[in-house]
Amino acid sequence: MGPRLVVDAALELSVVGSFAAPGYAIRRRLFDWEDPGRDALRGRTVAITGPTSGLGRAAARSLAAAGARVLLVGRSEERLRAVHDELAAVQGDDRFPVLVADMASLESVAAAVRSIREQEPRLDVLVDNAGVMPADRLQSPDGIELALATMVVGPFALLAGLLPLLRGNGGGRVISVTSGGMYTQAVDFDDLQWTSRPFSGPRAYAMAKRIQVALMREWARRLAGSGVTCNAMHPGWADTPGLAESLPGFYRLMRPLLRTPAQGADTITWLATAPEAGRSSGRLFLDRRPRPFDRVPATRLSAADRERLWEIVVALADVPDPAPD
Repeated sequence: MGPRLVVDAALELSVVGSFAAPGYAIRRRLFDWEDPGRDALRGRTVAITGPTSGLGRAAARSLAAAGARVLLVGRSEERLRAVHDELAAVQGDDRFPVLVADMASLESVAAAVRSIREQEPRLDVLVDNAGVMPADRLQSPDGIELALATMVVGPFALLAGLLPLLRGNGGGRVISVTSGGMYTQAVDFDDLQWTSRPFSGPRAYAMAKRIQVALMREWARRLAGSGVTCNAMHPGWADTPGLAESLPGFYRLMRPLLRTPAQGADTITWLATAPEAGRSSGRLFLDRRPRPFDRVPATRLSAADRERLWEIVVALADVPDPAPD
């Protein structure tokens, strides 16, 4: 292992040094990162969910700067229009369609799929970024616990519906934005929807993110050879409105060390643009490098567990199996 990899591994083991802003700054210098050029995604189309604040907004800006047509998918038309207007003004053209859709509603997701498939001749990258950390146990319009619906079931139905478009140009890229918090949470197969135990917003969020990453691995396995790559990334600890609202104590304590949203979103853009990233599938990335899926042995999911989750989510999403084993 060369000196640069030794430093990177030491940062990863430290957790705080890896996830906070210093980890990003050190790795950027250490590996001499290059930013994508203005034409890196010229002629390509990217869809991103949750683009109105935080990591999603930073990613939308960088993807737009790389030349992409960016489909802005979110719940609030007003906030989506604000992002659209910003991107159009900065980039000097209008290639940022607004699509109102709620990832927690399967009806809304199905409508979004129909709209994209009718209006877009191609889709090269899908960024699954929308997230929620409810303080209390809430249900989606379909009766599914809200965190699970928003970050697992809805995105699964969206990807299933858009898979033909992603396959259509020789292979697309799917990027799921997860959280380092997923390392701490095991999946309770007996109570995925928090009906039999006291509800915890942070734990429900972390478990949904754990399932999200497991499903990315299963998508990658089932789509091997199709040209479609499926990877997850986590941004480290970034200064976002979502973090400030959902974990105020952690936010106050760590704020001096938090990454900017642009630093947290950097790996999203790298996964969408870099040629080498297009050759990886079924991996979890932080700062442009693959990272372990597990840090705590008790949270590890087996291949059989991932297949079981797939079957559960296919049933919850109420869609035909999009990639039968």
